[in-house]
Formats: sequence, C-alpha cells, structure tokens
Amino acid sequence: MTQTTKAPIISSGLLVPFILITFCFALWGFANDITNPLVSAFGRIFNQSQTISSFTQVAFYGGYCLMAIPAALFIKKYSYKSGILLGLALYAVGGLIFIPAASTGLFWPFLAAFFILTCGLSFLETSANPYILSMGEESTSTQRLNLAQAFNPIGSITGAWVAKDFILAKMNKLSTAERAALPKEEFEVIKMSDLQVIKAPYVIIGSVIAVMFIIILLKKMPRNKEVDSGKGLDIKGTMNRLWSNIRYKEGVLAQAFYVGAQICVWTYTIQYGTKVFMDRGMIEAEASVEAGSYTIYALIVFAVARFACTFLLKYLTPGSLLMALAIGGVLLSIPVIAVGGMIGLYALVAISACMSLMFPTIYGIALKGVGDDAKLGAAGLVMAIGGGALLPYLQAYMIDTIDVNTSYILPLICFVFIAIYGFRSYKKYPVGGVE
Repeated sequence: MTQTTKAPIISSGLLVPFILITFCFALWGFANDITNPLVSAFGRIFNQSQTISSFTQVAFYGGYCLMAIPAALFIKKYSYKSGILLGLALYAVGGLIFIPAASTGLFWPFLAAFFILTCGLSFLETSANPYILSMGEESTSTQRLNLAQAFNPIGSITGAWVAKDFILAKMNKLSTAERAALPKEEFEVIKMSDLQVIKAPYVIIGSVIAVMFIIILLKKMPRNKEVDSGKGLDIKGTMNRLWSNIRYKEGVLAQAFYVGAQICVWTYTIQYGTKVFMDRGMIEAEASVEAGSYTIYALIVFAVARFACTFLLKYLTPGSLLMALAIGGVLLSIPVIAVGGMIGLYALVAISACMSLMFPTIYGIALKGVGDDAKLGAAGLVMAIGGGALLPYLQAYMIDTIDVNTSYILPLICFVFIAIYGFRSYKKYPVGGVE
C-alpha cells in the first residue's frame, strides 16, 4: 500500500520569501489603523470640521481605488516581486513626505502623502495575496494565505496602539474650542508642534519600508509562473464576462459597502468615545486618548473573531455566515445609534466581531467559478476598497450636521446590503457552486 506524503504549507526553500511577503501583510495593516484616528487629530490641529478632516480617508482609500487595476496589469506584465517592490517604494515615499508636509503647516500636503502611500498599499495587496498562494502546492494555498493574513491584524493593532500612545497622547491637551480662542501666533506654535508629533511615526515606518525594499530587492524570490509562461490577459473579454456575472457585480458592491462600514466604524470610534467620556467629566484630550483604547479593543475583537468565524465555516456556507454576520452588525448598530453612552460604545466595539470575516467571505463568493477572470476580478474587489473613501466623508458630514450617534445609521445601511447579498448567495448557491 502506497503512503502519500502530505504537501507542506511552506517548503523550506521558500520559508524566507514567505516571511518577507507575510511581513508586508502586517505593514499595510499598520498603515490602515494608525491613520484612522488622524481624522479626529487633524480636526483639532487645524481647527476644522470633521467633514474636511475626513478627506484624510478620501485620499487614503482613493489611492487603493484608483491603483488596483493598474497594479494588476503591472504585475501581469512583470512579476509579483516587481509589484511588491513598487508598492514598497511608494509606501516609503508617502511616509517620508510627512517631513516636508509637517514643515508647511498645511493640511493638503498630508493628503498627497496619504494618497501616494496608499497607491503603494494597493500594489502590495494586489501582489502579496496571489504571491503567497503561488509559494507552494495548490492543495495548501488556502492554508498558506490564511497564515499570512493572520499577521494583518497584528499590524493593525500595532498601528492603533502607536496612534493612541505616540500621537493622541503626545498632542497638546488644549481642546478644539480652547485652540480656536487662542491668538493666531500661539495657535500656529501649537499646530506646528502637533504636526511634528504626527510626522514622527510615519517617518520611522517610511524608513523601515525602505529597508524592506532593499532586502527584497537583493533577495532571490520565486518567479511568477504566469508571467514566465507568457500567457496573455484578455482584458476586454474578461471585463465583458465579469460585467455579465451578477454575483460578481453584486460582490463588488457588497465589498465597497463592507469596507465603507468598516472604516466608518473604526474611524469614528474616537469621536463616539470622546463624546461618551466627555459626558462623564473628562477633558477632550484625555477623552480622545481613552477612546483610542476602545479602537484597540475593537481590533483585538476583530482578530479573535476571525479565527472563530473561520472555524464556523466548517459548518456553515459562506453565504449563510455572511448573512448572519451582517444581521449581527445591524442589531449591534441599533444601541450605538439609539442608546449611546457606554452601552453604545461596547456595542460599537462588538460590531468588529461581525466584520471579522466579511472581506474574505465576500471575496470568495464573488470570485467563485470565474476561472482565469479572477486575475482582473480580484483587482476589481481591491478597487472596491474605494468605498472607504466615500462613506466616511458622508458620515463626517452627518457628524457635523446632526450628531455622532445618528451618523452610525450609515454603517447600518451598509450591513443591510451585505446581509441581502449573503442571503442571495445562500439561496442561489447553497453549496457554493455555480448556477
């Protein structure tokens, strides 16, 4: 009787390349979650509305949206390694642009820095996911990707912690109202000091990324087999087929709503928590730092729930799990909107458990059965991250014109759409097959 040898998740010859690319998953998680609290921080620093400050997220996630398809075409023409290197280069440049941006004392140079940085993140995400899949046997590719993705929340938690302890906690303690009452010269001194505080972590991470660029540039990495084969990409045919695929089109919309909801929930946890703690007697600066702790708690809940939901996929179809998670998001949004206080804040943190597996679940449902069209299809789903550019801006407008509690109606609506997509996927494709 012949005994078959189980393929390793990572072969010994590819261990170092795997570690290097997996580190990139943590790096883009760090960038995402150090940036979310800056919407609140820039509002205080520049004495501007949340609507204007939300252009931080417009610039940040706009880079993802605009660069996803160009990244896919670049990778197809060259290689995964080339895509990783270009992504790291743009990431490093974006971080280092914080040096002149902080010196200007203006808001828009920071937006340019965020945009360039996230053009790099778009290349990294578009390259790293399929690159990890290709580093070994196809039979272990999903396990390999899940292992790499487990490091993304670690980067996210680290980014949120740095934002809390090395940005929010080190900014000047004067409230927005107190800053507005200062003479112009004194206001400018405090503003420039706070901008130096914001600059420091981005310059450090930009320097780390530059070192990573050099290491990967010099390290021999596995080749992109599809590039080596010379197999072309039928862009027109692929776009036509994807456009006629209802499940894929709805999946792109669901992904846009999901990313928008996620960024809204996490970005404005600071504003929500600040209001809660100020109502309990804290000054604005202290309340903001305390609220930052709840952003970290939300990310920890998100990371733990991801493992729990992955286990549940053994017993539930992706569509039914997605529907259940989205319904949970709707139900938890209700006390956030209608009850407020600590109960609302706890519910806001708990929403992260419901969001934990939405992105990969929508990703898998949308691309099921599309075959080779998955190359551009995956780029379309990364492009849907652009939902994180538009929806936070709309929520900021609601915060400025109504209040922060009511603004969470927007994520609730997003969860309703995702629940409908999960239900349709479950009913039409109950075992994940193609109709």
